[in-house]
Amino acid sequence: MNLFDVYPLYSITPVKALDCIITDENGVEYLDLYSGHGVISIGHSHPEYVNKLKEQLDKIGFYSNAIQNPLQVELAKKLGELSGYEDYSLFLCSSGAEANENALKLASFHTEKSRIIAFENSFHGRTSAAVAATDNKKIVAPMNAQQSVTFLPLNKIELVEKELKKGDVCCVIIEGIQGVGGLDEGTTEFFKALELACAKLDVVLILDEVQSGYGRSGKFFAHQYHDIKPDIISIAKGMGNGFPIGGILISPKIKASYGLLGTTFGGSHLSCAAGIAVLETIENENLQENATQIYHHFIEAIKDMPFVKKIKGKGLMLGLEFDFDVSELRKKLILEKQVFTGNSSNKKLLRILPPLTIKKEAINHFVIVLKQALEEIKT
Repeated sequence: MNLFDVYPLYSITPVKALDCIITDENGVEYLDLYSGHGVISIGHSHPEYVNKLKEQLDKIGFYSNAIQNPLQVELAKKLGELSGYEDYSLFLCSSGAEANENALKLASFHTEKSRIIAFENSFHGRTSAAVAATDNKKIVAPMNAQQSVTFLPLNKIELVEKELKKGDVCCVIIEGIQGVGGLDEGTTEFFKALELACAKLDVVLILDEVQSGYGRSGKFFAHQYHDIKPDIISIAKGMGNGFPIGGILISPKIKASYGLLGTTFGGSHLSCAAGIAVLETIENENLQENATQIYHHFIEAIKDMPFVKKIKGKGLMLGLEFDFDVSELRKKLILEKQVFTGNSSNKKLLRILPPLTIKKEAINHFVIVLKQALEEIKT
């Protein structure tokens, strides 16, 4: 049997990784500034993380959610404390797509409505095909037999309000900072107006923090820069540092009932152990503060870089925008300079999503090799 060929692959085979360094089968070391789509939050093979998983493997790895799992309670308590959402409830699942699916389902159950408002260039897992087709102000794409999604331009609150007043919208879903779509983000004015409009018309506000959450922006959640409180927050990626785990944080105004949501692998003993280790490390090593400090260092180090037209994002969720397609630049960085970076639906954007443990020296090295790569491409 062959693998279903849907991903272009670089001829690199990693065999081990530590913190921000990946080593391939030939012993070549690479600086990881992409973290596997922002998944590696506390660094590869962090010793506390590894020990936590090994200890749990010696006990129990997984069993049904029909029995008590104290690790779920411990994870929820720790997450509430660090995020500032202690009065919210946590539902655990296995991925960001599953988290958003449950968020949309819960919003529909709560409001007894079905239409969803999302934003152009957004990515929430199962809306990706529709986003790729967006070339005007809004489109409607099938979600399932009951739901449809309407895409609107970001930061156009008057268009959102017009749609909400039609009375058939169950929720608005928006990323704290857009990930795959190119690191665009709503203004504070827009987020505050969006929160107010949703509350006024009984529409659930969902913040997709799958990529922008867990300290990556410098705050625990990127939407906390705007002083708002959504009804549901979806999380995954950095939540498990590579172990599959996701979830949604749910406002007290949305009530639970048996059978409302379901999952097979969500909240397993192993995934909870991974999740607890991540939260403890973020707190103990002040990784949110490090993300902010490295951000300021990055901005200063890159400000005179030739060909960079714009620096986008916050914290360690960053992008460098050029006036040319960066595909060749990214390829050169990986294969010749041994630095992993990320791509985007914006072909002119080079994404930078390193582990939150990264140090200034690694950023300085990246600046040197990026300048070299640019000179080689442009001369």
